Amino acid sequence: MKKLFMPIALSAILLLAACGSKEAADNESNAGAVGESGSETIVYQSESGPVEVPAHPQRVVVLTRFLTGNVMALGVPLVGADEMSKDNPNFKDKLADVEAVSDESVEKIIELQPDLILGTTDAKNLDKLKQIAPTVTFTYGKLDYLDLQLEVGKLLNKEAEAKAWVEDFDKRSKEAGAKIRAKIGDKATVSVLETFNKQLYVYGYNFGRGTELLYGPFGLNIPEKVKEATKTDGYLAVSTEVLGDYSGDYIIFSKNSEEDNSFQETETYKNIPAVKNGHVYEADAKAFYFNDPLSLEYQLDFFTEKFLGE
Repeated sequence: MKKLFMPIALSAILLLAACGSKEAADNESNAGAVGESGSETIVYQSESGPVEVPAHPQRVVVLTRFLTGNVMALGVPLVGADEMSKDNPNFKDKLADVEAVSDESVEKIIELQPDLILGTTDAKNLDKLKQIAPTVTFTYGKLDYLDLQLEVGKLLNKEAEAKAWVEDFDKRSKEAGAKIRAKIGDKATVSVLETFNKQLYVYGYNFGRGTELLYGPFGLNIPEKVKEATKTDGYLAVSTEVLGDYSGDYIIFSKNSEEDNSFQETETYKNIPAVKNGHVYEADAKAFYFNDPLSLEYQLDFFTEKFLGE
């Protein structure tokens, strides 16, 4: 009986949540666009179709690190976020009182009483989550980092704020790129690498770790071999022995101190031209994974300091 208790209890809770949602929907038809908390609602056109969401959400749960900073940048309160977001040095203080959740922690999410849930299209338990609160999903990489923020702005009813940031950041990042190209030359190449689970990787455009800025508004060159190798997946696993073949004139190393970075002690690595020339710029991987507005601002400052000394 003990083994059956949790699923039965969970089903009961979800049933109650569904009933509550139906009751709220009935109330809306009688009293206009009013949600459970008494706040107005809007209809957001998501990838999967229209979703009725709070016009001014106050208890948002974000299940993916790819969206946490997008919501935070617009000043919308979070009650739940994924573990990796909470581990981000740039987010840690802001998320100190926010509960760690995942797409598998359905009961915990119920307890948080969210008024909006954000996740990815391949998240687990979406049917259950939709019974708890309006749930909107995004496909990672379907939109570029600027268009994604505009969409999150629409979803959170803060489109004007999102648009203002997009226009300002695009302008500032292009200006920084022009200065960097003037200093290192229009033909200089830049590669991005990282270690994960004892494996070394190089990254292509639009895969976090500063690649959006470097190969986008900065207008810097990705090594041709990296460009070809990352065309499909966005990244490539490489060995230390061939790393030099994928290294640009400059290397951005998204470094996690908890990983095995012993390759940096090898003669093969030390003889890579970028290494010998002091053109390797190390960043904290835990703060560098992301491509949300807060992380992009951090990356812009990082690149300005490393390339220009500003």
